Amino acid sequence: MKLIITLSAVASTLISMSSAQSTGALTPEFLSDLRKGYEMKSEDLVRHNAVTNNEINKLALNRRIISGEDGQFSHKIKTKGITNQKSSGRCWMFAGFNVMRPKVIHEQGLDSFEFSTSYLQFWDKMEKSNLYLEDVIELRKADRLDREWLLINEWMVGDGGWWNYVVGLVSKYGVVPSPVMPETHSSENTRTMNLVLDRLLRAKANGILAAAKKGASVEDLRKLKEKGLADVYRFLVINLGEPPKEFEWRYKVKAEKNEKESGKQEGAFPPVAEEFTEWKTFTPQSFYREFVGLDLNDFVCLYNDPSQEIGAHFRFDRARNMAGAKDMNFANIGIEEMKSTAIKSVLANEPMWFAVNMGFDQSTEHGVMEVDLFDYETLFDLELDLTKAERSRFGAGASNHAMVLMGVDLKEAKPRKWLVENSWGDDKGRKGKWTLYDGWFTEHVYTIIVNKKHVSPETLAIFDKEAGVLPAWYPGARGIQKAVD
Repeated sequence: MKLIITLSAVASTLISMSSAQSTGALTPEFLSDLRKGYEMKSEDLVRHNAVTNNEINKLALNRRIISGEDGQFSHKIKTKGITNQKSSGRCWMFAGFNVMRPKVIHEQGLDSFEFSTSYLQFWDKMEKSNLYLEDVIELRKADRLDREWLLINEWMVGDGGWWNYVVGLVSKYGVVPSPVMPETHSSENTRTMNLVLDRLLRAKANGILAAAKKGASVEDLRKLKEKGLADVYRFLVINLGEPPKEFEWRYKVKAEKNEKESGKQEGAFPPVAEEFTEWKTFTPQSFYREFVGLDLNDFVCLYNDPSQEIGAHFRFDRARNMAGAKDMNFANIGIEEMKSTAIKSVLANEPMWFAVNMGFDQSTEHGVMEVDLFDYETLFDLELDLTKAERSRFGAGASNHAMVLMGVDLKEAKPRKWLVENSWGDDKGRKGKWTLYDGWFTEHVYTIIVNKKHVSPETLAIFDKEAGVLPAWYPGARGIQKAVD
């Protein structure tokens, strides 16, 4: 009897092993072979001791790249100040304003200037809340495991966004200076505010679905939505403040120095009172018209995704933050054409909103972006290379952060590196700015937003083609959201 039980156990084990092998599971034999086949040699022992006692990025940092950065650029666009999105994913919004800031600063002769991001953030959250509930009404009959249904409930009212979000919000709501609607704790630290807003909207969505199940019309469902949005508005006012319909504003005028008196002993004359413009009343829309005046519809999105057809027109499905708005669309072009177009804009002193994958080879400490800045391959003796198209296939090839291109360093008319203004404060990077080497541009820059006048007629003609639709779950489609690390 004992022998029969033993033989049965052995047979059961063999069957289990055979089944594991056929399903691709890790078998005891394979794991045993791994152990037998690996011997920690001196090189790996050194790596083990180094990595287990130090931060990996400090060990992998390529000092030749860092020491070769001189901080010089053949052309820089002048601006003043560095903005800070704090612990929020509003990079796309800050980048949009950082495209506009230099124009206001230079034309008005200001020492500094910032737009109120919390003002536009308020309306972004309001519009996204309305869009979410509209999506719920649209998909009210969808299966709960439907991919689109799951996606709209995953994103809801997150901080992320695209350039077309900036265009839609500014066109509809205008802008205000930062003192008119300053930052709050919730605007700068959005995690808890977003969590509560998500819960509120799901509760409103649940009421809409219950009414739909009882046969309510779309008109009646929209009335329920509007009641729910009243609570959203109140919640946002509590967290961010109420956005102004109009406001008074003045700004300090630069005082001209008297050359004859500039060499006098300090303190010989009483201080001169600061001079300001007269107070003037604005609406957010009139303020934008007077102090910015850019027609944002003159800007187009140029994209580089080598996994898709070059020279084709695409749009990301559901890539919008406002009900009834158009989806984000772009011309997919070669990277060298993208660079040449970007150079034209920089040399014309026009900053560019652009989007990148910030998860590769960039140092917040040193303010540098370059391929193999962190040499993990040498550190661990591994092969890690993938092409840009191959990264896209695995979901690792997509933009996740928006910034502004503010300069270029040319050698024989070719770009060596680019100057980047970030929105992570002046204590990161090189006082808030990064050096982006041209090789990194090739690999990890996906989008530039540029005025049509800098774009070739052939590329502009791409936008006349019918746009191919990339699904809402395509890498990068649902907006750019990179909080400060």
